[in-house]
Amino acid sequence: MSVGLRETHDSAHLHVTGQARYVDDIPAPAGCLHLAFGLSAIARGRLLTLDLSAVRGAPGVVEVMVAEDLPRPADTSPSAHDEPLLCNGPIHFLGQPLFLVIATSHLAARRAVRLAKAEVEENTPILTLDEALAANSRFEDGPRIWTKGDAEAALAKAPRRLEGSMEIGGQEHFYLEGQAALALPGEGQMEVHSSTQHPSEIQHKVADALGVHMNDIRVVMRRMGGGFGGKESQGNALAIACAVGAERTGRACRMRYDRDDDMVITGKRHDFRIDYEVGFDEDGRLHAIDVTQYARCGWSQDLSLAVADRAMLHADNAYLIPAMRITSHRLRTNTQSATAFRGFGGPQGMLGMERIIEHVARALGKDPVEVRRLNFYDPPGGAKTGPGTGRRFGGPHSRPAGDEQTTPYGMEVTDFILHEMTEDLLEASDFTKRREAILDWNAQSPILKKGLAYSPVKFGISFTLTHLNQAGALVNVYRDGSILLNHGGTEMGQGLHRKIMQVAAARFGVPLDRIRISATDTTKVPNTSATAASSGADLNGMATQAACDTLRDRMAAHLAGLYQTTPDRVEFRDGMVAVGPESLTWDGAVEACYLGRVSLSSTGYYATPDLEWDRLRGTGRPFFYFSYGCAVTEVVIDTLTGENRILRADILHDCGNSLNPALDIGQIEGGYVQGAGWLTTEELVWDQKGRLKTHAPSTYKIPAVSDRPALFNVRLWDAPNRVETIYRSKAVGEPPLMLGISAFLALQDACAACGPAFPDLHAPATPERVLAAVKRARAG
Repeated sequence: MSVGLRETHDSAHLHVTGQARYVDDIPAPAGCLHLAFGLSAIARGRLLTLDLSAVRGAPGVVEVMVAEDLPRPADTSPSAHDEPLLCNGPIHFLGQPLFLVIATSHLAARRAVRLAKAEVEENTPILTLDEALAANSRFEDGPRIWTKGDAEAALAKAPRRLEGSMEIGGQEHFYLEGQAALALPGEGQMEVHSSTQHPSEIQHKVADALGVHMNDIRVVMRRMGGGFGGKESQGNALAIACAVGAERTGRACRMRYDRDDDMVITGKRHDFRIDYEVGFDEDGRLHAIDVTQYARCGWSQDLSLAVADRAMLHADNAYLIPAMRITSHRLRTNTQSATAFRGFGGPQGMLGMERIIEHVARALGKDPVEVRRLNFYDPPGGAKTGPGTGRRFGGPHSRPAGDEQTTPYGMEVTDFILHEMTEDLLEASDFTKRREAILDWNAQSPILKKGLAYSPVKFGISFTLTHLNQAGALVNVYRDGSILLNHGGTEMGQGLHRKIMQVAAARFGVPLDRIRISATDTTKVPNTSATAASSGADLNGMATQAACDTLRDRMAAHLAGLYQTTPDRVEFRDGMVAVGPESLTWDGAVEACYLGRVSLSSTGYYATPDLEWDRLRGTGRPFFYFSYGCAVTEVVIDTLTGENRILRADILHDCGNSLNPALDIGQIEGGYVQGAGWLTTEELVWDQKGRLKTHAPSTYKIPAVSDRPALFNVRLWDAPNRVETIYRSKAVGEPPLMLGISAFLALQDACAACGPAFPDLHAPATPERVLAAVKRARAG
């Protein structure tokens, strides 16, 4: 069976030979025009006048448009209708589009936008979390608060208490292919090609901007060169601009951001500050936590409410907290609108919890790993194993009262497998011996210090906006036995198309080479959800299975009639179709069904079951299941400079019954490196005017090949998903990013080796911050 095999990415050959075609590679008709935005040079104020005479007269310029020239008030927001395509008076961030140039070449458009003269009224921008709090600049009337038990009372009764605060930086997506779009006007229908994770949203926003129905817009997306959430909503502006330009000129229009413009205009991962107070006992058992999350959301709402919600949903990570209060502030600032990024708030919430565990362990002088294991959720059946875990009831490690096996938002945890996964990983990585060796090494090394850390991941899988948990597919079987498949998911390098092909091949019992997937197309599968929330294979795999099974059942019924048997005796496998004692080739069976006038085309649909979520009250079951993982990372730091290096990473990750182990391991490796990059080298810096200073590869440091661990061991946990997903697999897109938290914790461990005080390391752990943490540890 094709499912579970280590098949290569379906476009791998095209990727390595340079033949893979992306949006900006699509040949356009003669006379195609190119677009560029003119951008604001201030972060907050009002546009008074705009002199575009020099722009209009520039070489190659065909048209210049301001907000008043648009056929309708075009909005690019995915949520709150608060992002005008072009400035309509108020200026909200430095880099906001003020006007649109349409020219005969990309270079001509970019040169022309620089000739504009804008008269503005400049106001003092709100840039930081503290400034936003002082101004009460936020996206909801007040903070969102969820509670489990009475955290205040439990804190008051706890034997020990401590408090702290942690800064967590944002992150630039830095996809290899930048934002791009192409609009082709047609006879009654506009065709839009967009580098987007959400074709249906592009369709909706373009239709709204042009004042037409969605069936007047066709959106096509073959592949992206990376997305990571940065193409869930950020491509709306380019697609709308191209469509408006094409409608106005009657000519094809295309647009792409240069890297600097891309970084200046588009949103990032939300940066957070997390304040906490925790009550615990001498064994390290947590009694209560009061945590406050401050999210810098930027100038518009975008997806910030959902991101902040997910940060709250992962504030417990893998730990059963008897009493917890989670407070979330969604703060509005005059910076780029923060947006979706791999993990979607989960990493920030999870890192805050891991910081609390570390702080408790250091205060008690205990091994952080054992404090983690002590506070884990119980496994199915309730019996824990492994050293230091204690007994579930009674004895020195019994939990305080009120510790039902539920999350802070009331969802029962029934599939917790991190006890056995942790035991496996610690043994395979030789953790105990390495820990002893590092202690000895640090005692002999005055300048270089090593650190070793373990971190777990428990990540909820499903869109928290429940109606998004649906998908469709279309499967056509042609007379020659070839199969064409289309589904609502988008390919951004993660291998989704290959996995879906494997599902179809397994259902029909045919080789993979009989199946082709066409570009994601809103005219084939309507009303699709974004390929996000790690849901691509879960949703589209099940929809594809439904479509294939419908076709297979039709064929089986017809063939059974031809051979005077029953449909249950028709079996599809190994490119053959067994009909009772008879055997047909797949091609022969298809031909027989065609001649018998059997429909060989079918749609499939899937909606995730058993979801119920009230985000205002913070209660329900927002997730279908949890994905688990754990990592051990070893690092070394230079205590004179703060420079550091990841030496080794050992990872054990839960993919259920993996649809494709090769692709899943690739996702885990990439996710870990991206997560480690977020928490170490990737630093976003704005000046006091709101100007992004880290807006190019020269100033923003993503991990390079040389930054990956020299020893990089990744294994899959071999156990099926407990709930019914596609072949009992589990999502793998986002959860591995949070394995990179272990790299940050290892750096903190190395800093802690320098002195008795808690090093209080903040993220990203740049050399400057590592050096400051070393000094804090020594000062104690």
